[in-house]
Amino acid sequence: MTAAPGSEDNPYPVRSVAARVQAWIDKLGIVWIEGQLTEINVRGATTYMVLRDPAADMSLRVNCRSDLVHAAPVRLAEGVQVVVCAKPQFEARRGSFSLRLSAIRAVGLGELLARIEMLRKVLAAEGLFDPRLKRPLPFLPNIVGLITGRAGAAEHDVTSVASARWPAVRFAIRNTAVQGTSAVAEIVEALRALDADPEVDVIVIARGGGSVEDLLPFSDETLCRAIAACRTPVVSAVGHEPDHPLCDLVADVRAATPTDAAKKVVPDAVAELAHVSELRRRGGRALRNWVGRELNGLTQLRNRPVLADPMRLITDRAADIHRGREAARRDIKRMVAAESDRIGHLSARLTTLGPAATLARGYAVVQRIDGSVAVLRSAADALAGTRLRIRVSDGAVGAVSTGREDGAP
Repeated sequence: MTAAPGSEDNPYPVRSVAARVQAWIDKLGIVWIEGQLTEINVRGATTYMVLRDPAADMSLRVNCRSDLVHAAPVRLAEGVQVVVCAKPQFEARRGSFSLRLSAIRAVGLGELLARIEMLRKVLAAEGLFDPRLKRPLPFLPNIVGLITGRAGAAEHDVTSVASARWPAVRFAIRNTAVQGTSAVAEIVEALRALDADPEVDVIVIARGGGSVEDLLPFSDETLCRAIAACRTPVVSAVGHEPDHPLCDLVADVRAATPTDAAKKVVPDAVAELAHVSELRRRGGRALRNWVGRELNGLTQLRNRPVLADPMRLITDRAADIHRGREAARRDIKRMVAAESDRIGHLSARLTTLGPAATLARGYAVVQRIDGSVAVLRSAADALAGTRLRIRVSDGAVGAVSTGREDGAP
């Protein structure tokens, strides 16, 4: 029994596999592709180029007639964004895949701006521009990560201005391409490396001004998402004041220029020293004012009568008590005198009305003594021979009744 073609026992020869792949690719037809051109190499009637994806590390080899390159609407150079019409082809003899171009169109500025605006709306809808996600910059970073072009003015501006403001500042500089086909990949790689460094407290992405095409890498979706994913605060200092790439909106802080970024990431030592001096002066003045107020308060307390003469309150109360005692004594004496006078009057009245006074006027009290002493009230009670006792004012005398006398009242 014959084994199936392509099996272990009946393998295909290389020519058969190459022919089959070529036949399958030839059926794909044409396709429109967008990318950036690199490695443009003109060889006579044929031009060989590489079409690169600016947002990913992927590329395809393309070729076309040289007159098609010369007739392109713009001068084709490395980094130019184009849209091409290509047909996939497979060269069986070498086993290589490429695209054969039949048309080349440059991506216009208006279309680029429209795509950037569309990406801006998508990122805004996802919340990447939300102010609540912005992280504050540290007051004094340990190390400042700087991503910028090689030997560019942006690096000099950031480092010189930051060093002038704070001489002890330290930088971790990563030089990358800031335009062209490799810019996005290099910036993203440097950004991730600095974000992974625990000593880097803030990252600055700096580039000088340029055209919209030159600043396209800083509006790339891959770079914007990499900035949003950073745990370290990111400062975007791309271009000049009128330039607004999308990375400005994703970054935690936007700086108008690289010089402005240097001012934002480190404090001004002269200004901080002046501020410290001002705070010390204000603190000293506030302390002196507080001490003065407290001394005035103590002086007022010491000048109060209760503290100036602590015994005055007792003395004043003692005088009141003395006056009260004297008034009480006078009142008591007055009351005693009045009562003594009243008692004297009553005693005089009693003396006047009493029996002793009557006896003193010549009257006498006659008592009958017959076993009991009784006052003689009637002459009939004093029969003859009745023993009597007559009491006068200065004593008493005994007598015997002789009986009733005639003519007596």
